[in-house]
Amino acid sequence: MKKIAFLFPGQGSQNVGMGLDFFQEFAFVKELFEMASEICKINISKLCFNGPMEDLTMTINLQPCVTAVNLACLSAIENEGIIPGFSAGHSLGEYSALCAAKAVSNEDTLRLVFKRGQLMHRESLKNKGAMHAIVGLTIEDIERIISGAQNKGIVSVANHNTKTQIVITGEPEAVQMISDIACEKGAKAIPLKVSGAWHSELIKGAEEEFKHYLETISFKKTATPVIHNVSADISSDSSEIRDLVGKQLCSPVKWFDSINRLMDENIEIFAEIGPGTVLTGLVKKILPKDYPFKTYSINSIKNYENFIKEVK
Repeated sequence: MKKIAFLFPGQGSQNVGMGLDFFQEFAFVKELFEMASEICKINISKLCFNGPMEDLTMTINLQPCVTAVNLACLSAIENEGIIPGFSAGHSLGEYSALCAAKAVSNEDTLRLVFKRGQLMHRESLKNKGAMHAIVGLTIEDIERIISGAQNKGIVSVANHNTKTQIVITGEPEAVQMISDIACEKGAKAIPLKVSGAWHSELIKGAEEEFKHYLETISFKKTATPVIHNVSADISSDSSEIRDLVGKQLCSPVKWFDSINRLMDENIEIFAEIGPGTVLTGLVKKILPKDYPFKTYSINSIKNYENFIKEVK
């Protein structure tokens, strides 16, 4: 069998109706959604299937909703006996990756993302933040611009998505200023629809409480390796995994390095498991044209059936 990596999306991949066909098809998916609603005291299936988008996009709802859909798609794939060589998740998606690797249970994965969403929401109300995607400059270019503007307010790199797609995060004025400088250098800046400055110092107030909460969750050694956002590397030690998850909240997501690491591991199939096609798009931008690979976006029953047929 070819080497497969499971990739799990995070915030920004949501859509109203996500997961509905899996819910209708599999009894175990229905049970998973019921469990998610019970743990979070939110009607997860109603939000996922009917929205409205405005309510679904609130981070406090969105984090458990996207995770429930990720886990629903994952459970259908696991039901066919398909095991990944590696897993990785983008920001919020990392929790689903840890679940795929059996480091945390379905229940604890949902508890963690619900708590994370609550704390991030709380901090975003205290500190107004913004995030912009800068397209056309390298990480070194962006870091140089940021270091030259340190006295202008809080701003940092949130996501290193591709070689020349970097998301910056921080105080709105500082983020705008970095965007303006980047545009003067030929880049394009795209404001993101977010309610806070994720992966920045502005949500640092959530970190300590989240780390304490992580201590109440049972982490196991991974059954299959996970590439972590913070390090773009693997860890099989349960206490180190807990530490990396705690740091991830305010640290940059090293997605570009993570996909390159999967290429170094000779991964041939990249399966995006969950709503949307954001990660599939990033993989295609990151990997060299002469590298042999296939991508699948497993976000519907039809795509799921095609994937099963081709990899089994």
